[in-house]
Amino acid sequence: MPTGHATGGTGPARSRERFLQGEPVEAGVRTSILSSWQRSRSLGLSPDQADLPFRDDFDRDARIVRAAVPVLDRLQARFAGSRMNISVADASGTVLLRRFGEASLARSLPAFQRVPGFVFAERVAGTNGIGLALAERQLIRVHGAEHFAERSQRSACRALPVRDPLSGRIEGVLCFGYPSSTEDPELAITIRKAAQAIERRLLRQSSARERALLRAYLDTGAATSAGLHHTVGVDELALELHPRDRAVLTEKAAELISRGQRAAAVVSLFDGRRVTLVSRPMRSGSGVEGVAIEAVLPGPAPREPLAVPTQVDVPPGSSGRLAVVTAVPPPRFVPAAAAPGRLPVATLSRNLPDVAHGPFGTVGRVDAADDHPDAPSRTRGLVMVGEPRVGMYALAARRRLELLSEASARIGTTLDVRRTAQELAETAVPRLADFVTIDLPEAVLRGEESADPRTDLHRTVVHGIRDDLPFSPVGKQVDFGPTTPQIRCLTSGQAVLEPDLKAAAGWLAQDPEHTERLLTEVHSLIAVPLVARGVILGIASFYRAQDPAPFGDDDRSLGLELASRAALSIDNARRYTRERTMVLTLQRSLLPHDLPDPDAVEIAHRYLPAESDVGGDWYDVIPLSGTRIGLFVGDVVGHGMLSAATMGQLRTAARSFAELDFPPDEVLTHLDNLVGRLDREEPAAGAGVIGATCLYAVYDPTSQQCTMARAGHPPPALVRPDGTVSFPDLPAGPPLGLGGLPFESAEIHLPEGSRLLLYTDGLIEDRHRDVDVVLDQLRGALAHPEQTPEQTCQTVLETVAPAHPCDDIALLVARTHALDPRRIAAWDLPADPARVSEVRAAALRQLADWGLDETAFAAELMLSELVTNAIRHGAGPIRVRLLHGRTLICEVSDASNTAPHLRRAASTDEGGRGLFLVAQLAQSWGTRYLPEGKVIWAECGLDAA
Repeated sequence: MPTGHATGGTGPARSRERFLQGEPVEAGVRTSILSSWQRSRSLGLSPDQADLPFRDDFDRDARIVRAAVPVLDRLQARFAGSRMNISVADASGTVLLRRFGEASLARSLPAFQRVPGFVFAERVAGTNGIGLALAERQLIRVHGAEHFAERSQRSACRALPVRDPLSGRIEGVLCFGYPSSTEDPELAITIRKAAQAIERRLLRQSSARERALLRAYLDTGAATSAGLHHTVGVDELALELHPRDRAVLTEKAAELISRGQRAAAVVSLFDGRRVTLVSRPMRSGSGVEGVAIEAVLPGPAPREPLAVPTQVDVPPGSSGRLAVVTAVPPPRFVPAAAAPGRLPVATLSRNLPDVAHGPFGTVGRVDAADDHPDAPSRTRGLVMVGEPRVGMYALAARRRLELLSEASARIGTTLDVRRTAQELAETAVPRLADFVTIDLPEAVLRGEESADPRTDLHRTVVHGIRDDLPFSPVGKQVDFGPTTPQIRCLTSGQAVLEPDLKAAAGWLAQDPEHTERLLTEVHSLIAVPLVARGVILGIASFYRAQDPAPFGDDDRSLGLELASRAALSIDNARRYTRERTMVLTLQRSLLPHDLPDPDAVEIAHRYLPAESDVGGDWYDVIPLSGTRIGLFVGDVVGHGMLSAATMGQLRTAARSFAELDFPPDEVLTHLDNLVGRLDREEPAAGAGVIGATCLYAVYDPTSQQCTMARAGHPPPALVRPDGTVSFPDLPAGPPLGLGGLPFESAEIHLPEGSRLLLYTDGLIEDRHRDVDVVLDQLRGALAHPEQTPEQTCQTVLETVAPAHPCDDIALLVARTHALDPRRIAAWDLPADPARVSEVRAAALRQLADWGLDETAFAAELMLSELVTNAIRHGAGPIRVRLLHGRTLICEVSDASNTAPHLRRAASTDEGGRGLFLVAQLAQSWGTRYLPEGKVIWAECGLDAA
């Protein structure tokens, strides 16, 4: 068989080369080999990898080592002088023992492979004998180019798992390695018989009672089971059975053993097949009484043996040699104490020939006990052998462990206190109890610790097999008397068992009328305190109704274990609730409480925190000069307290930059510098990287123009008055904090009645939804021009927002208004002081037309000072504008970029008092810069005199 990189060969070598090159593999490669190649490639293994992992912490005195050493010594003597190497590995693929037919073979190996400890598991070594035998759980052969690694191309091997005859668990792997040129099919017989010898030695390490019961079954079965022609051992089905099927079969078998009598049960498998389990009572020669469970499948008996027989040694003084092959291993949750009562599956089949010849000499029995010519030729399926009392304990222990295992998976799936308590009740009913009530203090539900839980208990959960029992309803405060089991369990910190509620004086005295009605249904109670990390969280009460047997000590222990696990989850949820409440309080305190109600827009907003944590989403509305309005929405990266605090800093800074009348792109530039500075300062405290996205829009109702810029934020949604929805293509801009990259603004005309929706990415981004689909949903939700902003917010949250948001959502909806042109007056004039009086006169006439005679004096004085300053210190042309809205705004613009400064004039100064007068007369005043020039504005109330 060719080795190395095949260029034109055929067979496995060519197929392997094609596989490694990513080409389709032609027919001819065995399924197990191809599957192993695929697994090796998915693990990222390289065929050129030379080294293997080495462990020095393996158990040098393991059971498999003690059982295998004599067998390997005999095999080494049998194959002396040949190029055979024999290995035994444990169930993880670590080689524990190695023998060589020629001593020189060891010298040809790397040094670390000459001693035990190197690992041949498939996950690290690729396709090889030991690894594939563990993966396939059966006898396998790997030849030449079927190996995944280049180093093994000239070798062949056969490997067989070695099982514990009583537990059915794979204890290790026996592997024969040899040159591929000396392949001999008869080696399969030798390796099987050698594995059988190791399994017999493992069986000797089991107890005498276990061996006695197994021997009794086989002795009687050979004589009395002649009619079972269509039976099969479950071992042969184990690899193809669904895990649930294996669990059901073994549990039903244990249940039949616990009954201790003849019985039969039909078990339906996951794929629709039906298996009949038959129990047979028996008694060993030494007086051990037990039950054997056999599996019977319909259909013809197999033509070939289902498994190779394994000899079971019998105690001294007994006669006969027995053949048994183990099968389904017991579930891992069966307690060790119950193992003696749960003997595993056994399957009988024909013996193979005793002696064969091959290139290594005579291949046959490993020892004298291997040959048994009188072995039965028919097959029988043994599932389990055990003693009834031990079976009862094993069955009960398994069910308890199954319940605890299920509780670990079902309780604590959320960080919600009420839901966690509900999960405890749902897990316990009906496996442990028929009804469960859980009472928690109100403080715990809020995420706090209760000062005195005995006086602050509220019914949180009522769950049972029916809903008509007169338990106190959910939400009602529950007052337990000092002698009730519930208060006693809180006082002692231990579970309190009341096996007979009719005799429980403390429970009966609590509420005679109420308890009398309950006694017609329930008869037994376990009250368990919910305590975690020293904190009392509440009480769980388990009631039994249908099962006539009262609760016992084992049930109390189980209830306490369930409650302890649930209490830890409830405490985690409580702590999370407290932390989330704190962060959410901080987050909401940093968001604007009362947004302004400007003339320019009609505003609606929403903030929806994430279910799992609170982030840094924010929004803001900022009135600007000239009746303009600034709209902000942003999102700080991350969640938790740091994000909320960073959001507060960012929002405050954004408002400050906006009120300085910077254009949107400059505001984002200043915010970018701020975030970069915060990011440089925070890592010193271990806070990690800080980043944010933001969108800023400025709408001017006098021109109906909206200027927007964004920093890595989703674009807004624009709804025009006719219902057309679009997403303006704004320059994206980098997220805040990257630094050094410019931001760009875009200007869009918004007709009166348009709606602008600003949102954070939590609305549209979700790992379970496609963004394009969500945007289509958003477009459909917005295509209703008749909706108000409040209705728009509600519709978007109901139809577009995810049901369980994993990120915060901030919404800001603005419906635009236009300032009536009749409320705008403007004059253009040259830089001539003589024209000031003309402007004052025109302004007074306009104010009289607007009915603002009371405001005329203040407006005339402010306008006179502003125009005079523009003429003296600015550059023409000069433009004067009056805006009549809720206030009167006077604007004077010129072509100069020189900014005026307010100062206190000395008594000897001839000037410098103009801006001081403006500041005294106006509610506010300031400077707004234009691409060319500036605007000085002053705003005064309409009642100014």
